[in-house]
Amino acid sequence: MSAVRIGLDVGGTKIEAIAIAEDDTELSRTRIPTGWGDDGVVAAVHAAVDAVAAAGDFDVTRVASVGIGIPGLIDADAGRVLHAVNLGVTELDLADAVHSELGVPVAVENDVKAAAVGAASIRGDHGSMAYLNLGTGVAAGIVIGGALWRGSRGTAGEVGHLSVDPNGRVCGCGQRGCIETFCGGGAVSRAWGRGGDLPIRDIFDLAESGADPFARELRDGIAFGAACAVHALVLSADVETVVIGGGVTALGDRLLGDVLDRLRRERAESPFIGSLRLDERIELLPAGSPAAALGAALICAARVTAATA
Repeated sequence: MSAVRIGLDVGGTKIEAIAIAEDDTELSRTRIPTGWGDDGVVAAVHAAVDAVAAAGDFDVTRVASVGIGIPGLIDADAGRVLHAVNLGVTELDLADAVHSELGVPVAVENDVKAAAVGAASIRGDHGSMAYLNLGTGVAAGIVIGGALWRGSRGTAGEVGHLSVDPNGRVCGCGQRGCIETFCGGGAVSRAWGRGGDLPIRDIFDLAESGADPFARELRDGIAFGAACAVHALVLSADVETVVIGGGVTALGDRLLGDVLDRLRRERAESPFIGSLRLDERIELLPAGSPAAALGAALICAARVTAATA
């Protein structure tokens, strides 16, 4: 009976779980609510493993490895989660806690970096690719030759806190005018200040109607910030493709069109930037893609393979 690899994407409100076979084909996928605090997160992870096994009609004893993508600062070597504030976690040895219950190898990785690996797999990309996550915050992961590139201290691709306007809004990191202040969902919603269930969508709608100049300003800023992130990723790492994902991409072609327009204007204004053909190097992650969960499963499976080689 073939082994099963599990991948989990632990978010602030839900865990997306995926089970894949040894040939990377999907066996099952499900979602359950996320727990709060150390004990709640660990319990929810175990529940997610049980749930995805039930969804795939296989026994948990077939599970060979569990990869977990989770927000926060991650010590990937130790499997430790640090400062996952949206989950009520300050410091948690998550890999040890899950391994002690399941008895299989467990890997823990930052959720955006896991999503980068998953996005590369979904695309069948064996070259160089960056995954740009436009969610509550802004971050990126870089994959080269199918392998995650973390850099010397694990911050490769962290473009969200690159300041592009010294006179801009104050960022949560203490700088002004970071990319995240322009295109991070949390920062844009705070600047908007009008509440609503989907403030980013409201901003786009009002900007299109022409009835609200501030909405137009914020919408233009989202395109500016995303374009700056693309610039940073291509100019620093020379990736061939930048795949854009995250909650803000629920806007679909409306967002992509704005970013493409911005990049094309910049291409026309600068022969150097034009030569990079940035507008031809971006795409949206397909809606509903389980990139982070899949990437987490693949990262752990790769570590198991490397350890036994």
